[in-house]
Parts: sequence; C-alpha cells; structure tokens
Amino acid sequence: MKVAVVGATGMVGTVMLKVLAEQNFPVTRLIPVASERSIGKEISYEGKAYPIVSMQDAIDAKPDIALFSAGGNTSLEWAPKFEAVGTTVIDNSSAWRMDASKKLVVPEINANQLTASDKIIANPNCSTIQMVVALAPLHRKYKIKRIVVSTYQSITGTGVKAVRQLENEYVGEKGEMAYPYPIHRNALPHCDVFVENGYTKEEVKLVNETKKILDDNTIAITATAIRIPVVGGHSESVNVEFENDFDLDEVRQILHNAPGVVVQDNPDVNVYPMPIYAEGKDDVFVGRIRRDGSQPNSLNMWIVSDNLRKGAATNAVQIAQHLVAHQLV
Repeated sequence: MKVAVVGATGMVGTVMLKVLAEQNFPVTRLIPVASERSIGKEISYEGKAYPIVSMQDAIDAKPDIALFSAGGNTSLEWAPKFEAVGTTVIDNSSAWRMDASKKLVVPEINANQLTASDKIIANPNCSTIQMVVALAPLHRKYKIKRIVVSTYQSITGTGVKAVRQLENEYVGEKGEMAYPYPIHRNALPHCDVFVENGYTKEEVKLVNETKKILDDNTIAITATAIRIPVVGGHSESVNVEFENDFDLDEVRQILHNAPGVVVQDNPDVNVYPMPIYAEGKDDVFVGRIRRDGSQPNSLNMWIVSDNLRKGAATNAVQIAQHLVAHQLV
C-alpha cells in the first residue's frame, strides 16, 4: 500500500502521519509531499526517515491512496492528476465538497456509499464533522427539522500562523498577525471570509455540508462561527428541532451507542465536554443534553472534538481504512 501525504509538513499533514502510525495503517511505502522549499528535506515516520518529494514525483510513484491537506487550489490542480494514474485521493480542503459528482464522507454516517470508482473523496469541514457525527443517529430516529449552531473554534483551525500569534500575545511580543485583531483574551465572530449575505464561509459550510452528508435538503440550518483563544479543539452549542418528540433518556442512549460518540453529561458532578480534554482524542464528545423549553420537540446539546484529529486527519484516515477493508483501492 503506497500512501502519499500531500501537505505532510503542515498542521493537519503532521497529524495525518501520526494517526496513520497509531492506527497501524498498512503503509508499505510512504510518499511525503510538501511545498517546493521543503523538497529534499526529511520527515520521520515510525522510526524511518523519508525524503519529501515533489508533486510530480509523487504522481509518478502511482500511490494507491493520497491524503491531501494542502489547500483548495492545490487540490483542484493536482487531485485530478493523481486520479489519472489510478490513485484514490482523500481531500481535506473545501475544493470538492459541494461538487455533485464527489462524495462528502464521514465514515460513521455514509462510508457505505463509496465505490471503487470514487477516486476523489471529499473530507468535510472540521466543524461540520463533529456536529453530524452527533446528529446523524438522532436524525434517523426523530428527523431533524431545524438546526441553530454557534461554534467556538480553536485557533489551530487557522494554522501555524494563528498559533504563533496567540503565543506572541501571551508573552507580549509583536509578530505576524493571522487575524485582524488580537486573539488572546478575545473572541472573534469571524471564521474564514465574509460573503455577500453577511455570513462567513465557515458558516455557509456548516449549512451546505450538513445537508449533503445527511442527504436531506429540507433541514433548515443557521450558523454563527466564533474563533476563540483555544488550542485543543472546537466546541459547538447546537439547538435542534425535530419533527417528532423524543425522550431525553432515549436520546442519551442513542448517542451512547453511536459510533465515534462519547457522552459526557452529568452536570451534577460537573461532567461535560471541554476542548482541554478532547485534544489528542479521536472521539466526538457530547454533553449538556437538555430539552429546549421554549418550543416543542427541541433539544440543546454541547459538542466538542479535536478539530485536527476527527475534524480532519482522523476522518481522512478512517475513510482510507474503509477503502482498504472493503477492497475499494
């Protein structure tokens, strides 16, 4: 199994390599790819040194799977070239997510839709993944009518530049700014760029990707995405209105039985999800589960997950694991 990791030196690419090793993914040859300035440098994987190669060299090696985390423009240009040599691309950018001809996959929900002919597979946005992992089993039982979500997102979703900005601000040093304002001791209602309707691209992704993954365009969704000075993961306050009523104990049991979900919901002893404990883990943590008394059939919940792992790298590796297990590559 020849595996290329495109964007191997970036934040998500680094975690992809870590997750591949942790999961004992059957890599017989690793092909790390990064920007031109990194070509020839070496990365370490399971105790071995691997030279970083160019995109074309990686294509020439005809990998079985290519895990992409190098930005949308790179994916649009290069993913079809990998596809042309028979490689299955799992892409972490937004480039292919809303392409009607491409599958948008969260393995716990819709990996069974994948076939051997799917050569470019889209990995959803981090904030979308954790929300739908928790909501999909409830949607199957009660049918979701409307979602109102507010996110509180880690700076790691922006990248290394944002981490450096926060670290500089901690110690009072000036440096390159990832955001238009300080992030230390602040909250920015500004994730990604603003679009014409006043929402940000991050908020639009939550709307469109959720409908595609759950395969239901009737769900009404509205989102507000906030960047906060946290490293460990994204948190989401989610209000869900269902078509049908529910029992809270049954909701907790459904979530407890859902793959990839850990219920942390005992406020009497201060048990609830927090990014400080989600960091480094692959699960989606759900708590503060309570009925919304302001309208019928409505539920409030708090969802937390490590955005670099389940929100990106782990989800991509899980897709690859599914492809291998079902002999689709």
